[in-house]
Amino acid sequence: MASAAATTAASAAKVVRPILSRDLDEAKRRVRELYRAWYREAPNTVAAFQLDITTRQARDKVREMFDKNKHVSDPRVVDLLVIKGKMELQETIHIWKQKTHIMRYFHETVEPRPTDFLSKFYRGHDP
Repeated sequence: MASAAATTAASAAKVVRPILSRDLDEAKRRVRELYRAWYREAPNTVAAFQLDITTRQARDKVREMFDKNKHVSDPRVVDLLVIKGKMELQETIHIWKQKTHIMRYFHETVEPRPTDFLSKFYRGHDP
């Protein structure tokens, strides 16, 4: 009985190994490096893929994508997001993506379809 409690306490205090960063400051440094790389790559991407957007719009979208995850405070999660971001950047730089893959990030805002009868009626949708 006592050994089961000791094992449970030992497993609760288990230290998790970091993925890349030792602490949150190092993870934030990696995020800044990735952000700078994306920011610098935006003009090349717009030119290489002949996108119908400006460099400013591309950089704004990069900023928006990074701001979406700014609430994350676990260094392991931050490291995973940085790894995914680096993979996306590499695919973009080497033009392994197509124009449609890039333009998916710039989709127009879509209004959600009405769900109740009266809203559908006012909008002219079939029930």
